[in-house]
Amino acid sequence: QVQLVESGGGLVQPGGSLRLSCAASGFMFSSYAMSWYRQAPGKERELVADITSAGGSTDYADSVKGRFTISRINTQNMVYLQMNSLKPEDTAVYYCNARRFSMSYWGQGTQVTVSS
Repeated sequence: QVQLVESGGGLVQPGGSLRLSCAASGFMFSSYAMSWYRQAPGKERELVADITSAGGSTDYADSVKGRFTISRINTQNMVYLQMNSLKPEDTAVYYCNARRFSMSYWGQGTQVTVSS
């Protein structure tokens, strides 16, 4: 069965760092573009970062550009989101997404809270 399992969320102080992981199984991971989305309370889900299937190209929301880095290791079916210089406004549930043409898979989400 298809699974995307996020981990690495938690409570961190402003200015701190956190690395989220997403473990994929049940589909051909290397054929899918991968993304991280987030949803804060009372707000719509937004795209944070995107990476192509082979990892050759990345894209980021303006709000995180220069602070976050998305990466993947296809041989391990893993995608990561390195988050540095975290701000309170980064607080949200972060979701891993796999996309290929019209097919899309979602993880269950992991909570990231940035607070002093």
